[in-house]
Amino acid sequence: MKAMTALSAKQQKGFTLIELVMVIVILGILAAFALPRFADLGTQAQTAVLDGAIGSTKSAASIAHSAWLADGSDPGSITLDGVAVTMSGDGYPVEATGGIDVAAQIVDDFTVEPDGGASNIARITPNEATDNDGNGTTDCYFEYDETDGTVSNRTDGEC
Repeated sequence: MKAMTALSAKQQKGFTLIELVMVIVILGILAAFALPRFADLGTQAQTAVLDGAIGSTKSAASIAHSAWLADGSDPGSITLDGVAVTMSGDGYPVEATGGIDVAAQIVDDFTVEPDGGASNIARITPNEATDNDGNGTTDCYFEYDETDGTVSNRTDGEC
């Protein structure tokens, strides 16, 4: 009788190896399903950067045009936040360096280059964008038109 009471009084302390292995397997399965949901955050962030630059460019073009009108619709440059911005004859920042890139404050993070096919249009590309398909250009850009301050051709294929 004493032996039986001694066995029942002895309590299990800790987990068995099988229980620990099962917990690890279950956590692994959960991680395998959750990981793909969070793996593509880099692309979403780069696309958001492109969208932010588009908004900044649109706002800067409007503000610069308003300042140009307020200054008498004639000056070749205006001053925004203490920085000179070169203006086109239509009253919007030029598509070259010293124009929309300075007005929109995207100088350090974006490259502004004249679009090869059209005059007065700049292709604005994030410096971090890469040429994934090897065609010599990146498919992560938008275009700015200095004649009317509009943004068009948003492309985020390789952001």
